[in-house]
Amino acid sequence: MPVRSYTGPCYTRPAMRETYLIRTFGCQMNKHDSERVAGLLRADGLHPVDEAEDADVVVFMTCCVRENADERLRGQVASLKSVKAARGGRQTIAVGGCIGQRDGERLLDQLPHVDVVFGTHNISRLTSLIDAACSARDPVVEVLECSTEFASDLPAEREHRWHAWVPITVGCDNFCTYCIVPHVRGRERSRPLEEIVAECERLAGEGVVEVTLLGQNVNSYGRDLYGSPRFADALRAVADTGISRVRFATSHPKDLSEETIGAMAEVPQVMRSLHLPVQSGSDRILAAMNRRYTKRSYLDLVGRLYDAMPDLALSTDVIVGFPGETEQDFLDTLEVVESARYDQAFTFLYSPRVGTPAASLTDVVPREVSQERFDRLVEKVQRSALMKNRTLVGSTQNVLFTGVSKRDPGILAGRSEGNKVIHVDLPPDTRGDAFAGRLARVKIDQAQTWFLSGYIVDERSSPPAAANSL
Repeated sequence: MPVRSYTGPCYTRPAMRETYLIRTFGCQMNKHDSERVAGLLRADGLHPVDEAEDADVVVFMTCCVRENADERLRGQVASLKSVKAARGGRQTIAVGGCIGQRDGERLLDQLPHVDVVFGTHNISRLTSLIDAACSARDPVVEVLECSTEFASDLPAEREHRWHAWVPITVGCDNFCTYCIVPHVRGRERSRPLEEIVAECERLAGEGVVEVTLLGQNVNSYGRDLYGSPRFADALRAVADTGISRVRFATSHPKDLSEETIGAMAEVPQVMRSLHLPVQSGSDRILAAMNRRYTKRSYLDLVGRLYDAMPDLALSTDVIVGFPGETEQDFLDTLEVVESARYDQAFTFLYSPRVGTPAASLTDVVPREVSQERFDRLVEKVQRSALMKNRTLVGSTQNVLFTGVSKRDPGILAGRSEGNKVIHVDLPPDTRGDAFAGRLARVKIDQAQTWFLSGYIVDERSSPPAAANSL
């Protein structure tokens, strides 16, 4: 175990730990990992709290895909220095996830009050590392280059009783030139299909209504195990486990097969919602990104998807200002957005990530140019989203309710099969949490850019008793 001597103040760490707080940054895989960390801490006898001041253990599950996540982590960890001092040093701070994997001991140079640094491959070791740091009264750093274990083998404390994250692959083999993920998550590894099915059968038995299958590129699932991708088989097999709704993220356009399109179109449990990152509409920029598809091949794929599923809800990722991007390159991106008719797009200004090939590119797009393009892109995406939503007015949507709206406790919120946010008025004298995890049919009567409004027609079905307990 790599251990570094502690050079900061000598805090007295608690002999007994009772409470924990987890702060999560980044993607769905990090959310899944955080649920496993919560499961480990719960199994160790700790219970969650909402404020850092009340936590004996604070764990940061981090993301280093974009610069703002780096900055947020450092700001939040730095702010705990005074909290820790006010508690007489009786607080253990652990940093894991992708930044832990990437930076290792270097984190202690900037944040010497951190007690434990761990990576993406040794989540199962967290409680042992915390014990070691407390016993030695020195920071402990353990970052493994690889692992054969999956975090799904660990106990979980799920955020929602009716939803579960189910990783089917970890790591990535694509090596897009802007992306740090293969360097911090490792090469792609698939779980055996039998393990995935067994987990989903267990989850269905526990009352889980919806699962999201996770991977950096779910479409290549199984290539390392079976010689060719078997993602379509995985979708069909999970749909047969008793789970009512199956989602997945994320898809790489170069690997989205006709078999997968067929499974989405034919299997009612698989949601008609697809996240298909395009990143750019310029063939020149796509080649520089090492995306391995073209504008035409991407749009041809989108056309086949809409032919198979006219009601498909399509979302994407777009990077603006990649090094060397010209106005024409950006106009090509706008053309893709126009043609693809996205329901939602996650748009990002390019930020270089140390350790990636793109970080060495010198043809930097001026920030003011990138920002102006970004604003134009957002405007076009919003128009597309509103247009798609307006076509759903008068339709009846199958909705899984998640609880009350964060902005209005009188509004009940849920998600349609197309992953649209649906709002309905909370029935009088009813608690919002009484609906969380329930399925219903909702008649849509209003459309906004990012949500739809309507009224409940009927409860289509009820999940098992375990998921409906109030």
